[in-house]
Amino acid sequence: MGQRLFWTAASLTGLLTSIGAQAAPEPLPADQLDWQPWGADRPGDALCRGHYVMPEYRLAPGKTTSQIRSSADNADYGLDGQTILNGDVVLRRGDQQVEASRVTVNKARTQATLDGPLTWRRPGVLVRGSDGQVSLVSDAAHVDQAHYVVHDQHIRGDADRLARLKDGRYRLTSATYTSCDPQSSLWKIVGSDVTLNREKGYGTATNARLEVEDVPVFYWPWVRFPIDDRRQSGFLWPTVGFSGDNGLDYAQPYYLNLAPNYDATITPRYMVNRGAMLGGQFRYLIDENNAGFIEGNYLPDDQQGTDEDNGDDLKGEDRWLFRFAQNGQLNDRTLYNLRYGAASDGNYFDDFGQTFGEKDTDNLERLARIDYAGSAWHLQARARGYQKMDYPLRDDDKPFYELPALIANGSWRQDSGLYEEWNTSAINFWRDVEADNVPIREAATGTRLNLAPAIGYRRSPSWGFFEPRMQLMYTQYDLDWHNRNGAEGRDDTPDRTVPIYSVDSGLIFERETSFFGDGYRQTLEPRLYYAYVPYRDQSDYPEFDTDEQPLSYGQLWSPFRFSGIDRIGDVNKVSYGVASRFLEDDTGRERLALSIGQSHYFENRRVVDAQYDNLNDTYRDELDYRNHRDESPVIGQLDWQITDAWSARQALFYDTHRDRTEKSASYLRYHDPEGGLVLNLGYRWEVEGFDPSGDNDDRLGYNRDEYDVSFAWKATPGISLLGRYLYDQTNSRSLEKLAGIRFDDCCYGVEVAWREWVDDDDSANTIEDDETKRGIFLRFVLKGLGGLGTPPDSYYADAIPGYRPDRF
Repeated sequence: MGQRLFWTAASLTGLLTSIGAQAAPEPLPADQLDWQPWGADRPGDALCRGHYVMPEYRLAPGKTTSQIRSSADNADYGLDGQTILNGDVVLRRGDQQVEASRVTVNKARTQATLDGPLTWRRPGVLVRGSDGQVSLVSDAAHVDQAHYVVHDQHIRGDADRLARLKDGRYRLTSATYTSCDPQSSLWKIVGSDVTLNREKGYGTATNARLEVEDVPVFYWPWVRFPIDDRRQSGFLWPTVGFSGDNGLDYAQPYYLNLAPNYDATITPRYMVNRGAMLGGQFRYLIDENNAGFIEGNYLPDDQQGTDEDNGDDLKGEDRWLFRFAQNGQLNDRTLYNLRYGAASDGNYFDDFGQTFGEKDTDNLERLARIDYAGSAWHLQARARGYQKMDYPLRDDDKPFYELPALIANGSWRQDSGLYEEWNTSAINFWRDVEADNVPIREAATGTRLNLAPAIGYRRSPSWGFFEPRMQLMYTQYDLDWHNRNGAEGRDDTPDRTVPIYSVDSGLIFERETSFFGDGYRQTLEPRLYYAYVPYRDQSDYPEFDTDEQPLSYGQLWSPFRFSGIDRIGDVNKVSYGVASRFLEDDTGRERLALSIGQSHYFENRRVVDAQYDNLNDTYRDELDYRNHRDESPVIGQLDWQITDAWSARQALFYDTHRDRTEKSASYLRYHDPEGGLVLNLGYRWEVEGFDPSGDNDDRLGYNRDEYDVSFAWKATPGISLLGRYLYDQTNSRSLEKLAGIRFDDCCYGVEVAWREWVDDDDSANTIEDDETKRGIFLRFVLKGLGGLGTPPDSYYADAIPGYRPDRF
């Protein structure tokens, strides 16, 4: 539950351009603050220009922690019995050491008065000053005209007076506080009365201001700020953004550390074009295996609305979001997951997403699931649904809910190679739609029972494998067609029994070889696969969770043409292929993998997706062609680890009958093992109609012909650049532009990113309704004011493969 804390204020009176000067002394030179600049030993990831190093004690410790040891050029006694030490005076008591030009110890030997310049040390703490006093029977002390350093937390400052209280707190009068390197004035907190509580991990200040480059930017009558990574109540770092729809967008979270096992965050947010929104999150930890959160946002009377073709919809409407999640473990074998998400409308994340990743949210899940994983059985019970984030949301786009789903899968294996499986599911599908507003194939709701026992045999010696398998798919429906026009006479209780036969086999040959003086072990792996699934008429069956899959290399070795079980595609094919791998002799690491394969069909495929009649001409023609051709495209794949940093990947689907490439994907990547540079060059080609999955709106309405370039470069330990450019050659347009820069310094972190992208308005089949959107995202922290930093945008890792953004 770590948080990056900014500041806590009893009241924030405003932004000041000037304020009365404080009486803190001028900072000392770096060499007087235990500061050592990095030399040849500088770590590669060091952000600071040096580090604090505490020198050795000048005196050995006493025999007990209360014994005081001393040295001086000369000593004398005063008239009142005090001891006066002069010259180079050093006192040590336990882990405290004082150095001064003159020290006067009272008669009772309980207190020492110091005339400076003086130096006072404790483990990890340095204080220099003009004069002061220290207790010889406790840890109390004070120093005037003080300059302090806390080594391990990399903080320092100056004060008119610094006092260490008996309870271990430090109290500073007319003081400054910063985590910047010595001689840097990038930022500091200046206060008339500052208290640092190292034991509890926070500080407070009165009449305080934040200065950036010696310019006051904030003022607080009272402020509380964390000084380490422990959770403290207070303001988190704000999020600042700008977009055409929202205008200037500022969110200021306030964190509440309520208890060790639960906390909360309240987030006021103001968007110039929309108004004020209030958000909140509550997180809780029941025990080490069970945790969850509840969060929500609410904006009354949206002043901007959503720009749609039919006008400014949602203008003046209340916009809101609610999410709940809890994950846990009941015992070693039983897990559970709870999720619930709801939003006022499908454009909520398009309009209010605060990161690029959040804006790409497609749905909000509703889930209650419990899983049992035994040695032979896997049992699951769940209720699941989604709110699809489309606006407006048509009835035929609403997903089916599973209310409930009961699943029981068992598996048993014998030493002989024989194995048995029992796969069972019973699911009730429901959704709230008007039956006449959706196609007949989607009008029914009801229960589906599926029984899928299987028996097989697998032997896999070192030189190959052989696996015959038979599975029986029995499916029974109990449907309600809701008096849908055109559904008269349809069976309410259809059932289907389909056997599935397959034989998979392969050989593995190996030889030793060498290239350019390096030794490799090369494999040659021919593979032969046969699958037979007889035809069953399923044209009147519903489609609850089923979709036709696009062809892939893996599908060559599978009997299934559809995901889900509402359609079991007929097939009678033999697939053949060969793969070869090159593995380094020394490490066994795979350097090069080549594979090529194809399927030959003995019969045409007759089972089609229920949406067949609604396909456009291009997709219907492509589907007819694929289901009637005798051979699949030749599919080739290459994965080549050229060096430790360079790699290449190629996939090619080539139709020898039409003499054309149906799909191609080429990637060249550079990934510096030290993390300095990630570079991706990509090209994708896909003919229209290749991918039949999804609804009509989800299917691409043109040939995909795209170039993709992305990079992330850590130019120095403190400066990183990132960018992406995605270009649609078919339509001569940029699909995405991204540019970002990150500054990560010893005492601050700033990241700015600009993005321009095309929003397809949930319809990939046309570009007529596509909209170009732009946004700027800013995140920053001032280090030394505690915590783990704001989390990075998840979008960057998806947009730039190989890049792993981290916290400041």
